[in-house]
Amino acid sequence: MSKSFQLVLMGALIVALGVLYYLHFSSQRVVYVDSTKLVNNYQGMIEARKVFQQKSATWKANIDTLMSEVQNSIKDYEKESGSMTEKEKELSRELIRTKQKQLAEYQKAMNDKAGQEDAQMTSQVLEQVNSYIKKYGEKHDYKIILAATQYGNIAYAAEGLDITDDVLKGLNEEYAGQ
Repeated sequence: MSKSFQLVLMGALIVALGVLYYLHFSSQRVVYVDSTKLVNNYQGMIEARKVFQQKSATWKANIDTLMSEVQNSIKDYEKESGSMTEKEKELSRELIRTKQKQLAEYQKAMNDKAGQEDAQMTSQVLEQVNSYIKKYGEKHDYKIILAATQYGNIAYAAEGLDITDDVLKGLNEEYAGQ
């Protein structure tokens, strides 16, 4: 074999490897979604938050009622303490302390319950979103879908790689169909 033929063959081999490399890696479709935008604009999350806010309003109303009862008991005690015996005063103070304790326990219980329900609601919504993103990725033959957050997990992405709006549209359509 001549040296020029070897160079041509080597050049053709390098070009072929380059083309194969390009074809292999160009098919590795990588896109991303803005996770904050996606979750905050997902109709399932919007409705779940409304339900949670309604429950929170009920809990707050109950706390307000108990707080009002405690305040009324204190006012009544202050008004009537002048005409009470020491034993009646002590019973009234004990009643007020009991109501204050019940109020504090109820507030703590409601705060704990709110935290648990919020975590459960968020978990359920994220399950729906992640399930949909998986189906979406498989349908569009994406090899990876990254999630951008407000903390900057994606420092740069070329124009056209953000599929958030398309995913959000499909996610909300699927939710509306349930």
